[in-house]
Amino acid sequence: MRQPASNPPKPMNNIVILSSIEFIFRFLPVCLLAYLLTPAKYRDTTLFLESLVFYAVGEPVFVLLLLGLTLVNYLTGEILYLDRGKTRSRGAVAATMIAIDAGVLTLCKVLALTVDSSLLPIGLSFYIFKMISYQADLYRGKIQTRPTLIRTAAYFMLFPQVTQGPIMRYGVGFDRGEHRTSLDQFEEGLVYVVMGLGMKLLLADRLGILWNEIHKIGYESISTPLAWLGAYGYSLQLYFDFWGYSLIASGVLVMMGFPFVENFIHPYAAGSISDFYRRWHATLGSWFRDYIYFPLGGSRRGNARTVANLLIVWLVTGLWHGGTLNFVIWGMVLGVIIVLEKFVFQKILPVLGRFNVLVLIPLTWVVFAIPNLRELGTYFGRLFPFFGIGKTLDPSDFQRYWGMFWPYFLSGGVLCVPKVYEILVKHRRNVLVVLLLAAVFWVSVYFMANSSGNTFMYFNF
Repeated sequence: MRQPASNPPKPMNNIVILSSIEFIFRFLPVCLLAYLLTPAKYRDTTLFLESLVFYAVGEPVFVLLLLGLTLVNYLTGEILYLDRGKTRSRGAVAATMIAIDAGVLTLCKVLALTVDSSLLPIGLSFYIFKMISYQADLYRGKIQTRPTLIRTAAYFMLFPQVTQGPIMRYGVGFDRGEHRTSLDQFEEGLVYVVMGLGMKLLLADRLGILWNEIHKIGYESISTPLAWLGAYGYSLQLYFDFWGYSLIASGVLVMMGFPFVENFIHPYAAGSISDFYRRWHATLGSWFRDYIYFPLGGSRRGNARTVANLLIVWLVTGLWHGGTLNFVIWGMVLGVIIVLEKFVFQKILPVLGRFNVLVLIPLTWVVFAIPNLRELGTYFGRLFPFFGIGKTLDPSDFQRYWGMFWPYFLSGGVLCVPKVYEILVKHRRNVLVVLLLAAVFWVSVYFMANSSGNTFMYFNF
């Protein structure tokens, strides 16, 4: 029996875990009440203070770093906004600030990888990406109203998003007037929160047990059917874990009067891997497109340059997720497949895109999940027991675990169908839907109360 790898998650207060009792029943109600009782013109201040408390509870050591970056980015933004084409130095100012932001992110990731994982602040990638987009959008003139210090700080430190996104653009939620709420918005946001809790606690965390069991057994000791079951189980676990978080975060903000930020657009209904990643973590994908791919030239400078730009974007994507070699391999494999889809598969066999989504995506998630290359090779030896790499062992292990986990696979498969989710949201006032959501909420509360506050999987990125 192999013991789990010794890479414990960073300890944190349960308040920063959006699916915990502390957040749902303590922090969130107080924040919502204080926010809604605050006059509309002062709500940015209330939101900033709530976000500051939220982050200080989770990462007290790094609060000054976040505040310092916020202040420097605001002051730089002031220069860019007030200048607005008057001098040629605007580009240098924006580029310098972006380089500083990216340098801080790179330094912390390198220190976390080489010295101590605790040196990477929770959510650093997400608020740094917000800061970079803020500078770029100011430089491009996409932000119409002059940002204030408090509004800028509230945007960077927005507590539902600061740890894992979604990556809201300043122009989406803050480049407008006061944040006003309505009963209908509050109800809509509550529905998203409940659905997100259900996805996290009733699906992702349950499916996570299967992946943990496979790791304990040892990859060399599992049958080929169980290896495939594990690959699909991990794919669904990651999907519902991150989609669940995104729905909770976006739902809370809708309750506060912000527009809904859609981060997952039914990726497993996609027709190709490139389409999959337009739908999966959509705010990150659009960020890479707008602030890396397009500035590199996109697809406007010939096929060779397009291929190079796509591979650069996917290399950066892999490195963003982690510094170990498996993440580089993951990013580059996806980059190569997307290039082949764009220039070969779409012209010869377009239907192959669906195969890529349903078969290759789960295989790439295995690369994403296993940082040790020797263990990764062992797992693929179980997935494909050919050429003397291995043989299919007793498939009774598959039968045992399928018997335990089939309800979660079935439920996950149903929720992958876009129409199911759309019906639930559209008919949220229907009595049957209300009863279903109430049941989901209270069963989720049961699992909240009987767990140690399982962190979301993307806390480490």
